[in-house]
Amino acid sequence: MAYQVKLISKEEKGDLAERYGLQVRYEVKSEIYGCCIKLLTGSEEVRDRWEENFYNISQNIRSHARLYVVSDPEMGEDRVFYDPQSKTAFLVNVTYYGWIKSLALSAAGDVLEDQHGIYSVHGACLDLRGRGICLLGGSGAGKTTHTYGLLRRPETRVVSDDWFFARIYGDDVLAFGSEKNFYIRAELSEIWREFGGLIEKAEFDEEGRGVVDLRLAIGKGRILPLTTLSAVIILKRDPEDEVIKRRLSPGEALSILEENGYYNPHLLVKDEFKGALRSGFFRELFTRVPVFMVNTVRTPEESQRAIGDLISEALRQEGGLMGGER
Repeated sequence: MAYQVKLISKEEKGDLAERYGLQVRYEVKSEIYGCCIKLLTGSEEVRDRWEENFYNISQNIRSHARLYVVSDPEMGEDRVFYDPQSKTAFLVNVTYYGWIKSLALSAAGDVLEDQHGIYSVHGACLDLRGRGICLLGGSGAGKTTHTYGLLRRPETRVVSDDWFFARIYGDDVLAFGSEKNFYIRAELSEIWREFGGLIEKAEFDEEGRGVVDLRLAIGKGRILPLTTLSAVIILKRDPEDEVIKRRLSPGEALSILEENGYYNPHLLVKDEFKGALRSGFFRELFTRVPVFMVNTVRTPEESQRAIGDLISEALRQEGGLMGGER
């Protein structure tokens, strides 16, 4: 990550709001899983991508959190300030939309985990015949590649390709999506040619990414708002490890997540209290559903087969079986 979050006081927040207030030409309120998140910016491009990405909400709703996306020649690049009391973030000279949308999701998560027992998962969530599969992993492990690889299968539906919210509900763990459209990489069609038509219709930014309506590629009925998690697959890319796939114990899986910051570099607050909340949630998740590790050092198709085998194994244990393997 190229940015760090600096926590500020409510008084400092007031000073920054006054400093950057004149830049704000656009104010957009959006819903992120029941939270009203307000964007304040002078950038038309940021406004447009935000409106493509998130669901609208009544402008009469009071906001739960706010993001200022502004520029300042006196500041360095990619500066992020956050007041946890008022849930207000200032993104100064941050031009990469992927960080902007992730920090919006993180602001909503800050509200949800404190007050509602709902937690952020920086990973993909797919649904296979009513059973949810979560893909986690660090940068370069292949999370996006294998999410869309699995979406080539007609029985697979998607809740989220990057970030979802989850909560313990009785004996189940429910996963909820919150984004209207997805932010994807242009080179996706180079890996899976099935998405070539979608790429041709998209407008990509300087980072080679764009907000797209995935329904155009896979159909409206394959985008789901929620699912019940049945398995977690952690992806890694380690050429020195000869083991391609294996099951993890709950304790081992939790240790891996804690050591890697829960695979979420966009968390706004990382104190002891927040760490206890997050570890408590993932501990519960890993005791309720099986967790596997896949080493994605082989070709995408070979790694897809390994992932498919583990999904089939997990669903058999629940009495459900994934459709025919490719």
